[in-house]
Amino acid sequence: MNIERLATRPLPAAPSVPARPHVVDVHGIRVHDDYAWLKAENWRDVLKDPSALDGSIRTVLEQENAYAAAVFAGTEELQARIVAEMRGRIKEDDSTVPEPDGPFAYFTRFREGGQHPLVCRQPRDGGSETIMLDGDREAEGHPFFDLGAADHSPDHRLMAWGADLKGSEYFTIRVRDLDTGTDLEDAVLQTSGGAVWLNDSSGFYYVELDENHRPVRVKRHRLGTGSEQDQVVYEEQDPGFFVKLGVTQSNAFVLIEASDHETSEIWLLDRADASASPRLVEPRTPRLKYDVEHHGDRLIILTNADGSEDFKIVTAPVATPGRAFWTDLVPYRPGTMILSVVALARYLVRLERENANPRIVLRDFATGREEKVAFAEEAYSLGFSAGYEFDTVVIRYHYSSMTTPSEVTDYNLRTGERVLRKRQEVPSGHNPADYVTRRLFATAPDGEQVPVSLVHRRDVALDGSAPCLLYGYGSYGMSMPAGFRTGILSLVDRGFVYAIAHVRGGTEKGWRWYMDGKREKKPNTFTDFIACGEALVQAGYTARGRIVAHGGSAGGMLMGAVANLAPALFAGIIAEVPFVDVLNTMLDSDLPLTPPEWPEWGNPAADEAAFRTILSYSPYDNVRPQAYPAILALAGLTDPRVTYWEPAKWVARLRSTMTGGGPVVLKLNMEAGHAGAAGRFDRLEEVGLAYAFAIRCVQGFQN
Repeated sequence: MNIERLATRPLPAAPSVPARPHVVDVHGIRVHDDYAWLKAENWRDVLKDPSALDGSIRTVLEQENAYAAAVFAGTEELQARIVAEMRGRIKEDDSTVPEPDGPFAYFTRFREGGQHPLVCRQPRDGGSETIMLDGDREAEGHPFFDLGAADHSPDHRLMAWGADLKGSEYFTIRVRDLDTGTDLEDAVLQTSGGAVWLNDSSGFYYVELDENHRPVRVKRHRLGTGSEQDQVVYEEQDPGFFVKLGVTQSNAFVLIEASDHETSEIWLLDRADASASPRLVEPRTPRLKYDVEHHGDRLIILTNADGSEDFKIVTAPVATPGRAFWTDLVPYRPGTMILSVVALARYLVRLERENANPRIVLRDFATGREEKVAFAEEAYSLGFSAGYEFDTVVIRYHYSSMTTPSEVTDYNLRTGERVLRKRQEVPSGHNPADYVTRRLFATAPDGEQVPVSLVHRRDVALDGSAPCLLYGYGSYGMSMPAGFRTGILSLVDRGFVYAIAHVRGGTEKGWRWYMDGKREKKPNTFTDFIACGEALVQAGYTARGRIVAHGGSAGGMLMGAVANLAPALFAGIIAEVPFVDVLNTMLDSDLPLTPPEWPEWGNPAADEAAFRTILSYSPYDNVRPQAYPAILALAGLTDPRVTYWEPAKWVARLRSTMTGGGPVVLKLNMEAGHAGAAGRFDRLEEVGLAYAFAIRCVQGFQN
């Protein structure tokens, strides 16, 4: 399939956002922020009720959306074709493989044409299904609907489910009677969305968000009582630490974890005790991270203690779980990063990664024998699920590559038998042999070898003529798996090379890879990405000015930084919910994510060196008089993570400063938050818009 040639037309005049001089003085350095007024003073109210937005700010945002519509005029048919293609690759009545738990097996599925999941169960050994919750029905009448967790009770009679109706990630938890299909009167507001049941099903634990949208309190709700009577079980006092809940695979303990990006602290709650108080495992120590599992009279702990940069596994008695009693079980091996661990009754299962590719390692508790599950492709994605049960010999792993659709396989830990339970269907057709996936390495300015995963059609000429979409993230230690994504085929089948830059700031090459891309070393993330683009050019995959860069959230910050540093390398930039106003956001301790983000970026208010580092790369603060590539910023009004004013300010400053290039476009979803549209087909509309922009970029705009 060739790229459709879009008719060129003169660009409309872009909105001119009024500049209102505003200066802040920090560490004796004056920082000008002429668009600070776009931040609503009542932003907390706007998260809960978008109609509370100041009228003058709303006018600016509506003008931006009108301009975006004008810029995209003439691409409507292309967008519709792309959306139809992507939808044609989706099995509309798809379902997950049922997960057994006691007498039932639980799963989710979609109906033909449905936007939201149906939460279902059936008898464990097969039989007719029961729809426990119909997401499509619950979404009726709501411009936005996002189903959070749906957790069935241990006695299988009830289900706690959460929903967000604004996109602001304030979830209300309700409880459904699974015999009658109706909800009880119980309703818990302003939560993070999930619930962990007591073993006797008399109530559940949840995390409450505070007035600054931070998850800080663990509460215990008793069924049949008002939420105002809920007991506070744990409350975090440090605004830099967020709280989340978990449960051990044994179901013996609820886990309360308080953490930032480099330090964690875990408390145990006896799940069988309806009035339990939390018991500390190990007090927080700066830069000590640990996760907890449970097996018999011992805890299984994944930790970076004792200089174990890429983590090791230790054990400790449940009765005395502190660090003084930790004993190595799986020693630290530099370069092999242990990502997660699950303890079953007879086996320990861990996921680890080496040289940017993952593998599963199975360990028999009785014998200590280990077995590895790995794959031969150059780049792939691998994960596993242990399901709901503890005393089982079957785990389920998920495998895909950039050319191979996802496969779900049950693996018998005792016999080694593998049973393929599901292979992703692509209704419109997909032949993996038509595509090539490769892993190459780019040399960064300091000599580091940066992995790049890529896919292209086998018949694409590798003479530099192909356009390329280059994706990057590079923050918080998150790795970008080289998995199968049907959406990108709409570009790949049009002759694009699709590539993922595994830049520093992720953990593709271990914890050091993360540490080398944060705080004072953050610029490595940006220069790594540029090096990946240059390597693709040198290898003949594309050419300078033929690359469209793509990233979201912290990856959107990456987009803003490379646009400033190497604008001529790119035909376009797609920045989704871009974190581009780094300095001002990190100076505002009231914003939801700011204190927990200081370990990632540094605290510019308290640390002058951190201030200067952030000021040196913050995309908004480093916009300069130069030609910029075409830029598309996508955002959501009720986003609590990357607030709407960050991309709005960035776009305004770009337009007022740049000397050529563009256009610079902001498309703001007025009824959604960080993740964009919640419906699976509505989301395709946003992807179709971005891909149409990428195609327009490589063909050029008429200025």
